[in-house]
Amino acid sequence: MFRTGPRNLITDVAGLRVGNASDATLKSGVTAVLCDEPAVAGVQVLGGAPGTRETDLLEPHNSIETIHAVVLSGGSAFGLDAASGVQAALRERNIGVEVGGFRVPIVPAAILFDLRNGGDKDWGLYPPYRDLGYEASQAAGIDFPLGTVGAGTGALSAGLKGGLGSASTVLDSGVTIGALAAVNPTGSVTVGRGKHFWAAPFEIGDEFGGLGYPSPMPADARRILLKFRDKTIEPGGNTTIAVIATDAVLTKAAAKRLAIAAHDGFVRATWPTHTPADGDLVFALATGKSGIALAPNDAIDLYAAAGATMARAISRGVFAATPANNDLFPVWSSR
Repeated sequence: MFRTGPRNLITDVAGLRVGNASDATLKSGVTAVLCDEPAVAGVQVLGGAPGTRETDLLEPHNSIETIHAVVLSGGSAFGLDAASGVQAALRERNIGVEVGGFRVPIVPAAILFDLRNGGDKDWGLYPPYRDLGYEASQAAGIDFPLGTVGAGTGALSAGLKGGLGSASTVLDSGVTIGALAAVNPTGSVTVGRGKHFWAAPFEIGDEFGGLGYPSPMPADARRILLKFRDKTIEPGGNTTIAVIATDAVLTKAAAKRLAIAAHDGFVRATWPTHTPADGDLVFALATGKSGIALAPNDAIDLYAAAGATMARAISRGVFAATPANNDLFPVWSSR
């Protein structure tokens, strides 16, 4: 049986801290995951419309083995500036790869599209995401809120507000795995237009309502619900971006495999997902703090837990969303 870590957050994985910065008027924000020590990392992109920074270096055949932080941001391509703010904060602390006498923080990043969500995007010449990234890094700690915060501030799903979600799982091997997701998909996280989450079989306790599946399944369970279909707005402008992390000892190739496995959680939590209109992406981090290198069977458990934990994180992000001025969609609690 899976059990959560003490916080049920990605920071139950030793060696990680998370910080958020939000702008309520902008209806957008930034989430930064900082590594206390450089962490082995990987990435897998399965959406058709990604927006990224420094993802090529994470491939197993490339030379950089570890990174210092990961950034999730709103703002579409403008939000990629957030990584520069986090990089500046790390450089202030003399954190980074030493190259020719210089310290270069390695900070991969991904963005979601939250431009058309009712927020004021008239920011002038330069977007605010670099400053938001710096602010998020300064706020990093082991406790942080979920829902309408950070990169989930302006997130939307099909018919409901999205949000920032997180969850953790402690395995029998002693390894901890955690997930963090900024949930902004074109698809729906609930069964039809009801209140039951697709990820219900993986829920631990009542972390997103404890409702299970509806019985019988509603007539609209098989209906393909898309974010703006009922508003006669063209598709596009979506994306769930996420981080899966563990304290197990992993190689860079195994970290990529962990990112691949975590995408199973997208499939179990959202329908449809991985569409041409989504930029769905998972970063993987392995801090190695447990000192445990998994045997083959235990590694399979880790990859299975990656999908389950990610599905829970996605659901918790929508479950925790709170209403704000000029919202286009209601929050889950209104159902």
